[in-house]
Amino acid sequence: MENINNNREILLNEINKCHQNSNFKNLDTPKLIAVSKKQEDYKIDLAIKSGQKIFGENRVQEAQARWEERLKIYNDLELRLIGPLQTNKIKQALKLFNKIETIDREKLAKEISVQFEKNVTTCSFYIQVNTGSEAQKNGLLPLEADAFITYCIYDLKLPIIGLMCIPPENEEPAMHFNLLKKIAIRNNLKELSMGMSNDYQEAIKFGATSVRIGSLFFGKREY
Repeated sequence: MENINNNREILLNEINKCHQNSNFKNLDTPKLIAVSKKQEDYKIDLAIKSGQKIFGENRVQEAQARWEERLKIYNDLELRLIGPLQTNKIKQALKLFNKIETIDREKLAKEISVQFEKNVTTCSFYIQVNTGSEAQKNGLLPLEADAFITYCIYDLKLPIIGLMCIPPENEEPAMHFNLLKKIAIRNNLKELSMGMSNDYQEAIKFGATSVRIGSLFFGKREY
């Protein structure tokens, strides 16, 4: 059985160390998002007992099944959608997630703005940028980002607070994190969700405000 409490402490210490050695040490320490998708129930419960409050999920229905009862018991947890959102799942997503990190197209943004009401759980959004312009990956192309951010904030009046990216596996992540940071600065966005188990230290060097960690937090998944 993985020692999730120990894993979490190691990660928090490493995040803090990287942050203190970065050019952003005067800002808040990056948040640790535990990627809980497809994890077994006992691991989720151990994570909560360890003090972890922020969790990332990829699919709306999976997350609903995993968290609906737990959220009745623990009212201080924060759920983030970090996987693609289909338009027919928007209503469910807005009721479940505190933050949605994957707005990536006009149709989705428009439909969210229609259904975004005062009584939803979601309080803010991130825009996902496909920094590597990969055909198989979700996210806006970098050249489309500025206009889309402006559209979401000023035309649709959505509370966009940051950007998210997943760099290509076979490329140096630093240039992708740097690109995302530059887009954020241009558009006056403060939050950057970037960096996973294999590259979170590098992401922190470029100003990540949250990192999404799965395997280093929960241990390797058993298939």
